[in-house]
Amino acid sequence: MRWLMGLAVLLALARPACAAEQELELSINGHTALATLRTPASMAPDTPLVVMTHGTLAHKDMEVMQGVAKALEQRGIASLAHTLTLGLDRRKGMYDCATRHDYAADEAVGEIGAWVARAKSMSRFVFVFGHSRGGNQVARYLAASETAPVAGAVLLAPTTGGAEVGLRASYAQTYGKPLEPLLEKATKAIAAGRGGEWMDVPGFIYCRNAVVTARAFASFYAADAAQDTAALVARMKLPVLVLTATKDTVVPDVTASFAPLADSSGGRVQLERIEDADHFFRDLFTEDVTDRIAEFIKQTR
Repeated sequence: MRWLMGLAVLLALARPACAAEQELELSINGHTALATLRTPASMAPDTPLVVMTHGTLAHKDMEVMQGVAKALEQRGIASLAHTLTLGLDRRKGMYDCATRHDYAADEAVGEIGAWVARAKSMSRFVFVFGHSRGGNQVARYLAASETAPVAGAVLLAPTTGGAEVGLRASYAQTYGKPLEPLLEKATKAIAAGRGGEWMDVPGFIYCRNAVVTARAFASFYAADAAQDTAALVARMKLPVLVLTATKDTVVPDVTASFAPLADSSGGRVQLERIEDADHFFRDLFTEDVTDRIAEFIKQTR
């Protein structure tokens, strides 16, 4: 029995004494948003804190988000991973395709800003992180203000203008009907002040046979300069780290999109490739990603 008690004591001592994980709530534009705050044992006002934004229709607890957040904690870096509300209260898990869709890509800007403000109350060194479409939305947030209160940004396999063009081009092949008539219907409804009008569409993002508002459909399928993440980053003054996966089939052109900017930015924009990783950077690739983020934060502080 004594050896069991001794083992329990050793295990308790092996855990970080003050490391913590806490779910937070924040009221944003009439909806309750959720986030997970992870803090290392040595959390202090000068401990870096990374505000993390997930990808399309995803959430704060998906594998890539949790993996990076936990690995950051092991490196003495705090994180605040939030779930975009997408018009819902206390949203958890992947967005249910059977639920009606009424949200726009730009709405993430306000939510990211609200969580950054919360993070600033805990740390003097706040960074922003975005995966996939979350990378584009982080870039939109930063481009919207010349004085964003963050020290730098990390974009992990961010969506690109080319990927968005491909999404539109493949609509008919994916869903069996052409995109143009649907987009025209949505655009006309918005112009007439009926952006909240519901449409039955054969597909919306990853969802088949979806019910979606005109404004939501146009937000994701109309050509928009803000979909070009590299162009947004070019307008910034902050340090930016872009991480790309060599086996990414979801956004395969990240390197091509960002390489000219990285070459001409004088080091402000860093582009690094994770060899053999795919879009979700699983397992040991998570460690590679986090090592590079930690080094970027060390250089930037």
